[in-house]
Amino acid sequence: MILDFTNRRVAVTGAAQGIGRSIVQCLAAEGAHVWALDMDEAGLRVAAEAGAKATRTLDLADRAAVGRVFDEMAESLGGIDILVNCAGGVRGQVAKPIEEVSEQDWLVLFEANVHGAFWCSQAVAPHMKRQKSGRIVNISSGAGLRPSLTGIQAYTASKHALVGLTKQLSFELGPHGITVNSVAPGFVLSNPATQRQWESYGPEGQARLVESIHTRRLGYPQDIANAVMFLVSDAASWISGQIISADGGRS
Repeated sequence: MILDFTNRRVAVTGAAQGIGRSIVQCLAAEGAHVWALDMDEAGLRVAAEAGAKATRTLDLADRAAVGRVFDEMAESLGGIDILVNCAGGVRGQVAKPIEEVSEQDWLVLFEANVHGAFWCSQAVAPHMKRQKSGRIVNISSGAGLRPSLTGIQAYTASKHALVGLTKQLSFELGPHGITVNSVAPGFVLSNPATQRQWESYGPEGQARLVESIHTRRLGYPQDIANAVMFLVSDAASWISGQIISADGGRS
């Protein structure tokens, strides 16, 4: 199977590190014109080195700013073919008993994991509808399918919400030639937050986690990027509304 993305117009959020950066690198290597979006300005410079043709510092919680950036991209390139919503995470939170979770703790993870993906999808939809084609992939998590290893209630709930959003947008946008899917990563050492989580398990906990994975190894950012590459390719034109677990068999 040949995956050719020559001149495809692609936006990747959460592009400054880890999985997002790997997605940028893989798509750019296959000829895509990638716009890398993130709040991390220094990380975006690395994304540019990885092949991004343009970078924008963007707070995805700012709906108006999101709309402006995607309008700028569409005007500059003549349209938008692919959106990968990779931004998200735990925002430095750790597990707490439910009684200790503040309103802000709860809300900020929905902003990080759901709101931004919705605003970005909302912004690209009109451009993709005009083209009668498009690909949207949301990076969710195994935590969107079952309880999370993090123990963070808002993280689990927000990733479940992202899975639901994926299915609903597929239903709505499919008649316009737009597919919407999600990749649900297993445990991937991709950024400082996942490194801290891994270290918190200690040697015995780490061994138990690896033993629970069929392939007996943690994931790499490239593993997730490979799944995304397939879903945004022409080969996946009749796949929509699906959640693909990329987790080494843990699911």
